[in-house]
Amino acid sequence: MTSLTQRSSGLVQRRTEASRSSAADKDRGTGDEDFETRRRGGGEEEEEEEDKADSKETRLTLMEEVLLLGLKDREGYTSFWNDCISSGLRGCMLIELAIRGRLQLETCGMRRKSLLARKVICKSDAPTGDVLLDEALKHVKETQPPETVQSWIELLSGETWNPLKLHYQLRNVRERLAKNLVEKGVLTTEKQNFLLFDMTTHPLTNNNIKQRLIKRVQEAVLEKWVNDPHRMDKRMLALIFLAHSSDVLENAFSPLLDDQYDLAMKRVRQLLDLEPEGESTKTNANELLWAVVAAFTK
Repeated sequence: MTSLTQRSSGLVQRRTEASRSSAADKDRGTGDEDFETRRRGGGEEEEEEEDKADSKETRLTLMEEVLLLGLKDREGYTSFWNDCISSGLRGCMLIELAIRGRLQLETCGMRRKSLLARKVICKSDAPTGDVLLDEALKHVKETQPPETVQSWIELLSGETWNPLKLHYQLRNVRERLAKNLVEKGVLTTEKQNFLLFDMTTHPLTNNNIKQRLIKRVQEAVLEKWVNDPHRMDKRMLALIFLAHSSDVLENAFSPLLDDQYDLAMKRVRQLLDLEPEGESTKTNANELLWAVVAAFTK
């Protein structure tokens, strides 16, 4: 601001000492006002640009966000050693449908049941526009008697010994989600040779979207930490729980400095130590979300 004042003052013609001093003071005030106006205007423009970026940001489902966190950027596939992400993605589907108002837990009677004992029922069968979600919703709607959250995670994953229920399995979920991300411009499609076979991979092509996702996860447990799960955005709360259950949350925290990493993991542990049964009874709580959390943390 000093240099700005000096440049402005240099435009005032030399008069008497008094007039020069007066002009300089006046010009300094004008320069301050101009700078403040530009600063405020710039701030408003930055906020508008951020709002535009948010409004234009590619909308991802919980399943796509978890898969994106677990995907290796260059290789285009998840870790071969990750055997948690399959069930985690099915949990994402149930919560996504609950957040969208399609599913809910059955109401309790006089005798209160635990979250994992209550059945999942269809609240609305309106299409979501997502093929995987609509497929899962169709299964829940048409199944009588209804199943519990734990059962649905297993059935949608194909983890059942009952041959009559194998048709509930959602097949090729990771590949289908990756293709969704290709259509949204986040990933691309390539073929890689692994000696004995060829495999379709989906390397990252839009790093900005993944970095924004990672930043949001980091901020949720650092700068924007509210120390109350019910004041957190439900979608972000679910993402943290399910990314942890899918063994991909570490990927969001690995770029952090050691002290930030320790703090982030400490706060994630606070969330994981919550009691789902108690949390589900609080105001505005999504019972099905907490039932899925209970299924993975029991």
